[in-house]
Amino acid sequence: MTDAARRPAGELEAEVLAALWAAHAPLTPPQVQQSLGGTLARTTVATILARLHDKGTVIRSRSGRAYAYTPAVEDEAALAARRMHTELEKGDDRSGVLARFVSRLSPDDEQLLRGLLARAEEPGSRP
Repeated sequence: MTDAARRPAGELEAEVLAALWAAHAPLTPPQVQQSLGGTLARTTVATILARLHDKGTVIRSRSGRAYAYTPAVEDEAALAARRMHTELEKGDDRSGVLARFVSRLSPDDEQLLRGLLARAEEPGSRP
């Protein structure tokens, strides 16, 4: 595959995760390969699954001599939230990171965030 034909970074991981979410059951690399239409090599699928496992995005368990994989996050929103938390935890200046993040929110997103924070403070809400 030429550089011009290469997929953007993360696209294959997103496709593999989408296949796992759609399956609602653990899948082995050949099963993931099949669900993606069989166009990727099994070794490519296995490598992507191993990388996702290393990142904590999928959980693997023994299935015979191979591994079967299950998403560790329930959907795209949970995946994005996990990535945001990971980035936040990398630095020493959490306040600065959050301040810059909030300063770049659109007015609609800022209003949405304020509403979510208000709901989180309500009695009986999740911590």
